[in-house]
Amino acid sequence: MNVKKACLDRALRGALCFVPLALCLGLPAAAQQYPAKPVRIMVGYVPGGGVDTAARIVAAALTDLWSSNVFVENRPGAAGGVATEFTAKAPPDGYTLMLCQIASHAITPARSRKLPYDHINDFAFPSMIGSVTNVFMVHPSMPTKTLREFIALAKARPGQINFGSSGVGASPHLSIELMKTMTHINIVHVPYKGAAQALSDVMSGHIESSVGNLSGGLLGAVKAGRVRALGVTSAKRSKHVPEVPTFAEGGVPGFDVSGWYGICTQAKVPQAIVAKLTADLHRILGDPTVRKRLDDQAIDVAPSTPEQFVALVRAETEKWTRVVREAGLEEK
Repeated sequence: MNVKKACLDRALRGALCFVPLALCLGLPAAAQQYPAKPVRIMVGYVPGGGVDTAARIVAAALTDLWSSNVFVENRPGAAGGVATEFTAKAPPDGYTLMLCQIASHAITPARSRKLPYDHINDFAFPSMIGSVTNVFMVHPSMPTKTLREFIALAKARPGQINFGSSGVGASPHLSIELMKTMTHINIVHVPYKGAAQALSDVMSGHIESSVGNLSGGLLGAVKAGRVRALGVTSAKRSKHVPEVPTFAEGGVPGFDVSGWYGICTQAKVPQAIVAKLTADLHRILGDPTVRKRLDDQAIDVAPSTPEQFVALVRAETEKWTRVVREAGLEEK
């Protein structure tokens, strides 16, 4: 069992014990008074994609819990890097959080050695939210009905087929770069400013294929038949689209990529506030209504301890450093 799966599998079990313990022990006065003003959750992408959707669900739930406004602020760019830098340099008072995810806290650091922040040491990691698979899709007019057929077509037409994604260096993009390396095909990446724009163009036929997190608008597009899903990138089929085979089933054995979402903040935020964030995130993620909202967006809820979360970040950074190096995608 790999570290990521172990972390996700243990997270739910750990959450069941962690929240009551934190509540019983109590929190210092400063944490009990938090939040005393609105809290923002930074999102590194434009509205409409999976990252933004998850952040808005969490923000709404925390607003209800705290009776204090929690809002989402979108700062797209650099596969989440713009929002990550902003968050790292924000005052460490607990009022600037971030929806951190696989691109911002694993892939981008793997690609660049010159980031103006340390993606692990400059952050605290209160809790995971959950995981989500990526889906590779084509416009329904494409002649390929399966991933095997698409790979065969791509080999017959090297460099002539395009695929869109939410941006360079994001999890969906790197999923396909990994597939290209494993299948020896040459398809051309077309980066967009966000997942919603890439999805719109593949639905309209402006681009032949695309890849994105199953959460957000993509799930509805797949179910409505507006795109043809050829495969999910996770090791197992998704319960949300069980009819869609995995990449491994589609001719890429051993393929396994899942995105993940969590809440992070600055490393120097007082530990009492981080502990309150962990406890309150576990509380909302245990609420059946919130879990259903996330589940409806194809997000598999898996809260975690801070220690589990940072272990996942470290393991994923190591994995994507190898993938980036093999694909020649390091930033110069």
